[in-house]
Amino acid sequence: QVPLVESGGGLVQAGGSLRLSCVASGRIFSFAMGWFRQAPGKEREFVAAISWSGASTYYRDSVKGRFTISRDNAKSTLFLQMNSLRPEDTAVYFCAGGISRGVDDSGSSSMYDSWGQGTQVTVSL
Repeated sequence: QVPLVESGGGLVQAGGSLRLSCVASGRIFSFAMGWFRQAPGKEREFVAAISWSGASTYYRDSVKGRFTISRDNAKSTLFLQMNSLRPEDTAVYFCAGGISRGVDDSGSSSMYDSWGQGTQVTVSL
């Protein structure tokens, strides 16, 4: 059973919106969760994080005010609502399961030990 499965990616014009989902299995959803992304030729980078309860969130500066991370613990599902998308948001987006319950404000991938396979988001001009 794949522990994390993302969906919701696609092609959208600049200024548009997408909502990513990530369904978790097992005990992964008992911890904090996060979203990362990787553009072609670039390293994977942190996007957003949320605590186990959902009460605390943290974002990279470039997505603040445009992206919203949330979770539904009853359905073991993580979301990333992305509005006002820009071409520079184009990347493969990964959800990640954390190693603690508190929100990760380091943006470090070392704070996560479970990863999905990713979903492609492409933003055109």
